[in-house]
Amino acid sequence: MTGAAPLLEARHLRKAFVVSGAAWEKSERRAQAVEDVSLEIERGETFGVVGESGCGKTTLARLLLRLVEPDSGEIRFAGEDWLAASGAHMRQIRRRMQMVFQDPMASLDPRMRVEAIVGEPLEIHEPALGRKELRSRVADTLEAVGLTADVLPRYPHEFSGGQRQRIGIARALILRPDLIIADEPVSALDVSIGAQILELLERLQREFSLTLLLISHNLPIVAQLASRVAVMQAGRFVESGPASCVLSAPEHPYTQTLLAAVPKLPAGGGSV
Repeated sequence: MTGAAPLLEARHLRKAFVVSGAAWEKSERRAQAVEDVSLEIERGETFGVVGESGCGKTTLARLLLRLVEPDSGEIRFAGEDWLAASGAHMRQIRRRMQMVFQDPMASLDPRMRVEAIVGEPLEIHEPALGRKELRSRVADTLEAVGLTADVLPRYPHEFSGGQRQRIGIARALILRPDLIIADEPVSALDVSIGAQILELLERLQREFSLTLLLISHNLPIVAQLASRVAVMQAGRFVESGPASCVLSAPEHPYTQTLLAAVPKLPAGGGSV
């Protein structure tokens, strides 16, 4: 839609964390995790952020979701001032943005059954929903990620890594959000299973008209899904542009190093 505001817009985000020194040191050093980052993500697109571990990618994701607050900068979601939202308004916006985490085992409560894990966001945001409708919505969402209803009473440890990541994706999808932030969603999986999860995310993005922010240390993986890519180093974006251009003709030396360090992925992947 010409002239429509970006779904997510950030301007000059900064975030530093206190790094404690030795016990006898009185001063505390501040490490800059995110330094002057700006981005725009259009509705329905897949935007990739790439960089090595420790470059600030996950901190940026948490800032965009307001899981941590920025030291300075602006964030707008669907044209609204996201940083000014509070109370019920904040919850209303938050249900429209969800996260898929890197480690599917660590992000799923081992004491909860799949039905409770996937249904928990609905119980929080739609508490008046009846038990029958809740179970039906959970089962439908599990089916959308390639799992059948017989997984409902089972626990996370009973599944493979790829299946656990599908459960995590179902939990993010259950509220039918506008935006999903996927933080290294395949780094804990082997290549063939990771390819299936990427294909799943691509299919869900189309079927549910999702906007996807994909975070990874692997530029070729991001370029499979993303229309645009930003390369992050030491808290800053050092290069950005269409994924095909950044992948085929990287300009910044750091981007060139990232590409040189990663082998080409085989053509095609496992089926979903």
